[in-house]
Amino acid sequence: MALDERQFFTEKQATRKARLNCPYCRSMEEYELRWLIRQKKDRLPPGADERDRAKFAKSQSYMVLLDDKATCIQPRCRRTFEISGIKTTALI
Repeated sequence: MALDERQFFTEKQATRKARLNCPYCRSMEEYELRWLIRQKKDRLPPGADERDRAKFAKSQSYMVLLDDKATCIQPRCRRTFEISGIKTTALI
């Protein structure tokens, strides 16, 4: 039986700042965005077969954006807008 891809990585959440532009009030501010960081383990988990070894050799550490919306920081606006212009996945 093949291993699940999540067993190749350790997961943790982190926040990173990004400059976003509110489409309603047109103000540019820094927002804290949540990311899921998947760091590749240093060795293969036990019980792996040849296909798992090949997958593990090709895998890389990466980050996935968890937030898809942000709320404007400006007190007069406070509208929720979709995050665009930022990659949702980034290799580390």
